[in-house]
Amino acid sequence: MRHAVMIGHRGVGSSQARSRRGEGRGKLSVATGLAGLSLDAMASVSYGPEAIVLVLAVAGGSGLGFTVPVTAAIAALLAVLVASYRQVIAAFPDGGGAYAVARSRLGRRASLTAAASLIVDYVLNVAVSIAAGVAALTSAFPALLPYTVWIALTILVGITALNLRGIADSARAFMVPTVVFVASIFTVIVAGLLRSEPARTIGEGAVGSNAQTIGILLLLKAFSSGCAALTGVEAIANAVPSFKKPAVVNAQRAEVALGLLLGTMLLGLAVLIEKFSLAPVEGTTVLSQLTAASLGDGAGYYIVQFATVVLLALAANTSYGGLPTLMRVLADDNVLPHRFARRASRDVYRYGVLALGLAAGVLLIGSGGNMNALVPLFAIGVFVGFTLAQLGMVRHWLAVRTRGWRWRGALNGAGAVLTGVAALVTTAMKFGEGAWLIVVALPLLVAGMERVRAAYEHLGDRLTVGPQPIDPRVIGARPTVLVPVSGVTELSRMALSAAVTMTARPAAIRVCLPGESTAHFTRQWQDRYPHTELILIEDTDNSVGLSLARYVRTHYPDQTTFVVLATIEPTTSWHRLLPTHRAGEIAHALRKHSTAMVCQVACRIDPAHRDPRLRA
Repeated sequence: MRHAVMIGHRGVGSSQARSRRGEGRGKLSVATGLAGLSLDAMASVSYGPEAIVLVLAVAGGSGLGFTVPVTAAIAALLAVLVASYRQVIAAFPDGGGAYAVARSRLGRRASLTAAASLIVDYVLNVAVSIAAGVAALTSAFPALLPYTVWIALTILVGITALNLRGIADSARAFMVPTVVFVASIFTVIVAGLLRSEPARTIGEGAVGSNAQTIGILLLLKAFSSGCAALTGVEAIANAVPSFKKPAVVNAQRAEVALGLLLGTMLLGLAVLIEKFSLAPVEGTTVLSQLTAASLGDGAGYYIVQFATVVLLALAANTSYGGLPTLMRVLADDNVLPHRFARRASRDVYRYGVLALGLAAGVLLIGSGGNMNALVPLFAIGVFVGFTLAQLGMVRHWLAVRTRGWRWRGALNGAGAVLTGVAALVTTAMKFGEGAWLIVVALPLLVAGMERVRAAYEHLGDRLTVGPQPIDPRVIGARPTVLVPVSGVTELSRMALSAAVTMTARPAAIRVCLPGESTAHFTRQWQDRYPHTELILIEDTDNSVGLSLARYVRTHYPDQTTFVVLATIEPTTSWHRLLPTHRAGEIAHALRKHSTAMVCQVACRIDPAHRDPRLRA
């Protein structure tokens, strides 16, 4: 009987199955989600261990002996973050990460702080990833080292241009380079552990004889530097709806897989650093030294270096998918200008892409393309977002009190304390190395977003109408409509044609230069438009726009006034260079210095009707 029913409904069942397959076709599995959303975190193994080594090297060989303990502390913090973000994924399945949690549980100011930290994180991700990729490239080809900044800017311009053209990210397209990179790193780790001595030794590292004494401050500084490797841990929690059903379970599995892979790679590389007694070498990354020591300088070395460059470029590209979308959400929430929510013809948030490229370019130029100058800036914004997300989750569990809320709240509370302490330590240890920029940038971004919100609220209050119905017959008198004219031209005719749709008797107005004879123009106008009023005023402010604004303020102080301006709509690229910007200048002056409402009418001139005298 069950078999018969299945056959009888085969068509319906098949269509439903196809529909379900169609719905899930664009969704992420655990593997594709790991590839598409964890590139930032995966790529951090190329600069995280190096940041630790640079600090510990000042204490000589004994300082480098603390590489594994410092990395183990970072891995422990990573485990806490992964466990905490599993709770974020379950509690906020619609995604949004720190911004969504803070907006829901901590209030407006906290949500804006989380948004500001995400903006800083996205911009720094682009700059650090590109700088780290160029460092890997110049390590393999030292002759390119003098051109570091130019190579970095070329890559940045290329990525920005591709995203302006609407090149869509695909998690499946990221699978191959991600797998190659992870396999390369594990190959380096395994080969290095199996070797009794390095396959090739890099030159002497920067460890001086007058090394500093190992102290708690040095270890804290190394820890804060290495925490840059934790960036990107929250990316999966931001995109839970992108996963296949059950989305929460798959996102949580991807988060755990990310933590295991990242922690293993960091600890494995730290063990090799101590085993081979590696120290910083000018012009060569620590990962390049480890690869050479484990695999030699053959094909394997170059495969690892190129895989690192490609993955870092893709990691930078993920910000172009994340930040413009975040800015669109913020614009919809009225905390960024609405132009950031405007899509271009290629379904691209153009203003967000350009803003990201410009900000990353400034950082690359300011740092000279030096990865190690940018990494200290990275962790502060990341840990601010981590801390707010965990605090918001504590408030969440206290509010909902579902099953297991106590231990869940305790877990998120511990995460908040640890990440908060890490944020303070990182800020204190790196303040003089450029971290003050982030300390200044975050409150400035929050204040700017508050200012934008207040401006939109003010506009909304001014534009809101009362609840009482309005009778069109008693709205008020017909408005005054003025048409600025400079001559008896086709442009004037088009402007008057638009004006008569607003009132039966528009008035033309002309600003005359001091001492100018107006008799000839007046006769021309009356011959052409005998029934249209012509107003002649003197240019008293050495500006047509300011003179018009003064006239409107003086003669129509309490009356609704419209000013209709006709502009030429260029029909070819060459024509865009020819029209003047007088109409725009007049409109700006009227809007700024009067209460007139400006209507600009774009008039298209057919290029087929050319003056024979202009032909070649």
